[in-house]
Amino acid sequence: MPHKLRKIRKKRGSRTQGYGRVGQHRKSGSQGMRKAGRHKHLWSYVIKYDPDYFGKKRFTSPKSLRQKENVINVKELDEIAEKVSIKKEEDKFFVDLKSLGYTKLLGTGKVTKSLIVKVASCSKSAAEKIEKAGGQILVESEEQQE
Repeated sequence: MPHKLRKIRKKRGSRTQGYGRVGQHRKSGSQGMRKAGRHKHLWSYVIKYDPDYFGKKRFTSPKSLRQKENVINVKELDEIAEKVSIKKEEDKFFVDLKSLGYTKLLGTGKVTKSLIVKVASCSKSAAEKIEKAGGQILVESEEQQE
């Protein structure tokens, strides 16, 4: 039931009409969920509920997220051939890098043994060094095309 003395009628002539200081309620109202005080009196809130609030937010390229290559250099192949008991074929060690979790072979270092290496991709210098040592490279992309 409507009545004559609503709040707006009671507060006529009182400047703020029960809302406190004028500046707090001007234009868009109060700024309720501001993040003031995060370095001061709200520090315990940050520690407990939002620990990454002051963290670095840098750009990460989507391209770098797609390219998850696990690389290995030629100099490490000798150690792998000895440690992992890999079958010998005609005095050559057979190394399957894909089964070991590597996707690319790079050419840093020297090769002392003749190896047969199976890998998804390799650099030109790595292929040259292995062939120069008397080995062979089996690149999977070439096998699929043949």
